[in-house]
Amino acid sequence: MTQALRKLVTFDEFVAKYPDNTGKRYELYNGVVIEMPPPTGDHEEVVGFLATKITLEYSRLNLRYFIPKTAFVKSAENESAYSPDVLILNQPNLVNEPLWKKASTVTQAASIPLIIEVVSQCVARVPRVEATDEPVRVSTNWRDDYLKKYADYEEMGIPEYWIVDYAGLGGREFIGNPKQPTISVCRLEEGEYCISKFRGDDRIQSATFPEFNLTAEQIFSAGTVS
Repeated sequence: MTQALRKLVTFDEFVAKYPDNTGKRYELYNGVVIEMPPPTGDHEEVVGFLATKITLEYSRLNLRYFIPKTAFVKSAENESAYSPDVLILNQPNLVNEPLWKKASTVTQAASIPLIIEVVSQCVARVPRVEATDEPVRVSTNWRDDYLKKYADYEEMGIPEYWIVDYAGLGGREFIGNPKQPTISVCRLEEGEYCISKFRGDDRIQSATFPEFNLTAEQIFSAGTVS
């Protein structure tokens, strides 16, 4: 029996329909709409901690950066659009972004000094296409952060990308064996990401914020109850 193919959507179709008024979050993966499940409290504490510390740092440096509440990062090479956990935008370049005013979407590396994805324990779902369809479960979030988003952000030329794996969920090739909480800082050099890994009392080394004075453990601890 032949199985019906799931209809792919373009980015324009995606932004015309999502986000909707349900309060749910969605991303677009190669034309497939992905419903993002609600994050855990620990995840949100880590995101909030990082957003606060980075805001203080770019404010101290008098940089015209800001962190949007909701915005998409779109690759020009495919029909994908992501809503990062922490997205730092370079405000002066937004005048050059064709999709910013109408869709809160950036496509140019010059607009994006830094992206941070916090690895989640959630599993994303593909929403129903027809009323009779059941949602399809897809790969766990860590694979998206370490593989798909990594490749797309690198291809876009985004200069710095952090993967904050506070619960040690990633594959052993990424965070070691035995698994341990790890922050992977990916810095673009000659079109490719070079990865530095930080754990425990290691101080985060950032090209975007070279004076950033924070250890990996301080970030991990934001998602634990004292």
